[in-house]
Amino acid sequence: MIMDRISLILAIIGALNWGGIGIFGFDTVAYIFGGQDSTVSRVIYTLVGLAGIWCISLLFREREHADEI
Repeated sequence: MIMDRISLILAIIGALNWGGIGIFGFDTVAYIFGGQDSTVSRVIYTLVGLAGIWCISLLFREREHADEI
């Protein structure tokens, strides 16, 4: 499902950004888009948060078999 892939990509971006904050004290999203309070940064933070919530559903889904290619 395309929504699953988009959510995983956004969650990975968020995880990498938080890793950068934790290790280096550097917020890449804020740097690129003009600070943590800029509208674009807040939209990205919101999308990453929503993607994380969506990814919770992945934990409770039945797995599809990889044989069905």
